[in-house]
Amino acid sequence: MSNKKTVRKVKKRNPNLRLVKNGDLQPEKSRKSRDVQEKIRFNRSKRIGIVAGICILLLTLLFGGYFYIVKNYTITTVYVEGNIHYTNEEIMDMVMGGRYGDNSLFLSMKYRDKGIDNIPFIQTMDVSIEAKDTVRITVYEKALAGYVFYLGRYVYFDKDGIVVETSEEKTAGIPQVTGLSFDYVVLHEALPVEKPEVFDDILNISQQLSKYSLSADKIYFDSNYQVTLIFGDAKIAIGDSQDIDEKIMTLQYLLPSLVGKSGTLDMREYSEDTTTYSFEQD
Repeated sequence: MSNKKTVRKVKKRNPNLRLVKNGDLQPEKSRKSRDVQEKIRFNRSKRIGIVAGICILLLTLLFGGYFYIVKNYTITTVYVEGNIHYTNEEIMDMVMGGRYGDNSLFLSMKYRDKGIDNIPFIQTMDVSIEAKDTVRITVYEKALAGYVFYLGRYVYFDKDGIVVETSEEKTAGIPQVTGLSFDYVVLHEALPVEKPEVFDDILNISQQLSKYSLSADKIYFDSNYQVTLIFGDAKIAIGDSQDIDEKIMTLQYLLPSLVGKSGTLDMREYSEDTTTYSFEQD
């Protein structure tokens, strides 16, 4: 009873005191303090609302930009040039494969200031964006002079006889070279033939055949490095490398008469005055 009276007397002297559970007396919060806390809570809520609004705006802009890019930068036209070993579709799959591969903006960033290498038979590929919906892929293939068939694989070499690729698939337009002797093949090294100069002849023959749009199936060298060109069942004995350019130039006019025939056309003895060549049927 005396404690309650004490409390009443104290509260009369200080009306801002309140009684807590343990019986102690503490000052009650003033109205001003409550207003400050309410203001703090209001400002905190206001900041949260502003941040949430900014996030929503950014997300809206982000998704809007994403859908704009997807819709307006989709590639509909692709130009592929310079490829021989690979088809247009294979080149497109290499360059444009994967997610967003059909988006010109994505490709422009992916291949900016760099080409595509480390692909068999290809030196590099350049990708250029010509319009929002148009891309051009320029292929630079490795210069192949011919190939040899070794241990079940096609071994392709360049003008210096350096092995540039091996494959289980044959590439159209590249002549097979037969008659050369070697015991092993090492990628990125020269074929170990007895006469390395033979590769100069192979390159010259390949270039001359390409010049006149001729495609020999095989280039055969005998033990004395005499050349025979094989077109299907028809064989053309060219002989040594002397006058080989003129022989192939003349050959373009003779080949049509050999279609469907099996035998050997002898062009080893060549001169500007020669108008006929013997053909020995098999």
